[in-house]
Amino acid sequence: MLGANDGILSVSSLILGVSGSGASRQAVITAGIAALVAGALSMAAGEYVSVSSQRDTENADVSLERRELEQDPDAELQELANIYEQRGLPPDLARQVSEALSARDPLAAHIRDELGLEHDRRARPLQAAGSSALAFSSGGILPLLAAVIVDGSLRTVATAAVTLLALAGLGFTGARIGGADELRATIRVTVWGAVAMAFTYAIGAAVGSAV
Repeated sequence: MLGANDGILSVSSLILGVSGSGASRQAVITAGIAALVAGALSMAAGEYVSVSSQRDTENADVSLERRELEQDPDAELQELANIYEQRGLPPDLARQVSEALSARDPLAAHIRDELGLEHDRRARPLQAAGSSALAFSSGGILPLLAAVIVDGSLRTVATAAVTLLALAGLGFTGARIGGADELRATIRVTVWGAVAMAFTYAIGAAVGSAV
């Protein structure tokens, strides 16, 4: 949701800024495509680096846990039993559970219950990068299509209108999913989106006049 919002507002603001400068249709469309591609790649790269760092931390924790199991398995077994006791199991049962799980795969038990790392929830840099790029692109394509389809003096109006409608829709949907106030969220994202586009258009017009 956030990535789509970024895509919508980033691409539309750049399109409006270039349009405000009085640039040609070709320049406006080129700027929009560049914004879409650059934004998606930037989101993907940033997410990949961030999640890769998280993955490195997880791998380091797993390696440390593996060494501790090799060096002192009895202490690690008791540590696992203590975790189950803290979760409400009686001491004897906690010991039995820890022994049963350790007999099968002690490292997996410690990764799950001590480190809190579920296999299905481990950091996946490539998946995160792809999701971020897709989310940004799915939002950014909307104002770009408006700029491509509508020509002439109506291009700016159409781009702004599509952007505001898309932002309002995402704001409402996000609030509905999160259980927040739909009206407040919709107004907030729409108003600030309009402010961002207005500023960008004004800067583009000022730069266009000066240059």
